[in-house]
Amino acid sequence: MSGKPRLHYFNGRGRMETIRWLLASAGVEFEESFLEKKEDLTKLQKDGSLLFQQVPMVEIDGMKLVQTRAIANYISTKYNLYGKDLKERVLIDMYVEGMFDLNELFLMYIVQPADKKEEYFANMMNKAENRYFPVFEKVLKDHGKDFLVGNQLSRADVQLLELILMAEEYKPDVLANFPVLQSFKARISNIPAIKKFLQPGSQRKPPVTEEDLAKAMKIFRS
Repeated sequence: MSGKPRLHYFNGRGRMETIRWLLASAGVEFEESFLEKKEDLTKLQKDGSLLFQQVPMVEIDGMKLVQTRAIANYISTKYNLYGKDLKERVLIDMYVEGMFDLNELFLMYIVQPADKKEEYFANMMNKAENRYFPVFEKVLKDHGKDFLVGNQLSRADVQLLELILMAEEYKPDVLANFPVLQSFKARISNIPAIKKFLQPGSQRKPPVTEEDLAKAMKIFRS
């Protein structure tokens, strides 16, 4: 068995994408086992691999980890993406919890009924531009360093870049009023491990399409 982490999920972003980002940012090679059909999920459920009968699941260091935040916490701690002390860690946690909230808004857009999509989109982008991005613009400006917390790369930086790029897929000029975030995006995107992950052919997943969603629904719906 390979010593590389193995990720079990469908071949799409969903709740595994942040985990892919964190591993890639730490320069960790990983393998993926994609769920292609309902039976693939059932097999994992029946062999006891899924504590709560759900994916994402990551095999790492002899463990089968589930729950997105728990997996992300473990990877971030193991690969030194979680600050240098408790005070830095709680700042990272605060920022990241806000990011998870915005990420959830982005994730759920595609599942909205057609007649609700326009209203949902307007609310989603309003929150991105008026609630979340202004906070991170101010944090970076006040902190005066290259990173959100301390003076080294943390999961907060990685997850913010992931969110910025997702937001730009919906609205390319979303950072127009956020010059500090524009600089942050350019800087973090240029870190070698992240730059590599952003290249075509990497394990980064494209935006989820309606076709992807239909396929995922067949796997996950009982």
